[in-house]
Amino acid sequence: MARLASRQDNQAHRKASEINGKKARLAAETRTVHHLVYWIVGIITALLVVIGLLTYHYVKSSLKPLDVNNTEKVTVKIPIGSSNKDIATELQNKKIIKSAAVFSYYVKAHNYSDFQAGKYYFSPSMTLDQIITQLQKGHSTRKVIAKVLVKEGVMVEDIASAVAKNTNWSKKEFLDLMKDQDFLESLAKKYPKLLKSSMASSGVRYHLEGYLFPLTYSVYEKETLKQLVTQMVKATNEQMAPYYDTIAQKNLTVQQVMTLASLVEREGVKETDRKKIAGVFFNRLDINMPIQSDISVMYALNTHKESLTNKDTSVDSPYNLYVHSGYGPGPFNSPSLQSIRAVLDPSERDQNYLYFVANLKTGKVYYSHTYEEHLTTNSSIGQ
Repeated sequence: MARLASRQDNQAHRKASEINGKKARLAAETRTVHHLVYWIVGIITALLVVIGLLTYHYVKSSLKPLDVNNTEKVTVKIPIGSSNKDIATELQNKKIIKSAAVFSYYVKAHNYSDFQAGKYYFSPSMTLDQIITQLQKGHSTRKVIAKVLVKEGVMVEDIASAVAKNTNWSKKEFLDLMKDQDFLESLAKKYPKLLKSSMASSGVRYHLEGYLFPLTYSVYEKETLKQLVTQMVKATNEQMAPYYDTIAQKNLTVQQVMTLASLVEREGVKETDRKKIAGVFFNRLDINMPIQSDISVMYALNTHKESLTNKDTSVDSPYNLYVHSGYGPGPFNSPSLQSIRAVLDPSERDQNYLYFVANLKTGKVYYSHTYEEHLTTNSSIGQ
């Protein structure tokens, strides 16, 4: 019996030793894994810090002159129709700037445009701002003789008036150019992603309505009216370029986006309201409900009115979105980039709002689900 108890004790001891050994090995393996994880995380963190510092110093150095001591002039030719990216690449290839990518980002971040084609003489000692200023002015043989401001939310006919007021071209010349089919087709060929859907739309008053971007444009000596308008269309294309893929993914056309954006531009002031109003329009379109915007009726009537009559809202025009469902022929004015973004990123669609009205005194916009709610809101704010 004593020997049996001894054997059992030995077996229990061996089992305990095995268990303790396994626990020790597991603890050691766990410590090894933890050390390995910490080591890997440490390396990744260090790499990210190094990459961040290198990127920061690279961008910082790229914003400075490439060589402040090198004042030698280099000839740079910018062809007509060059994009900002094309210009940046050419400047880098000519060793005027360090980074085309940084130059393009800098231009986009500061919303610079209106770069002119021509022959330039740049040096590596020039700052980005000096280069940009020269590109906006044009090469030295070109003289700025006038400026034309295209305001946000204005129509082609308003732009024609602004051109006539500030240049030697008449309003009729500008509007005639808006109907010049050969000119329109040449622009559509140059900027197909921008103008394809507009040119394909029927019943359009002006195919460039909505496509003359709100900016101040320089008019140069010996420049033609076609060149001035091309500046405006080019600016729109540059602003819209980052959104073409998004528009396609949403199964929209550029014409549809610009149409809704032109309505949003005039219906809302604050960004939050513009996004909500865009949501209301999309909710209506989804159920084939007319958009019923007063802006569309006034465009159809070709006039501005404080209030509309029943006769006004019944006017026979494809632009009258009180009568017709859908988007209509096209835009009603030149929308801002904020309104375009609102259409591409509408808010509160899940609230299923179908109506909105603004208090003209306070500017606050009220949203409703039903026509009855809408009428009650109208009554409460005295509209």
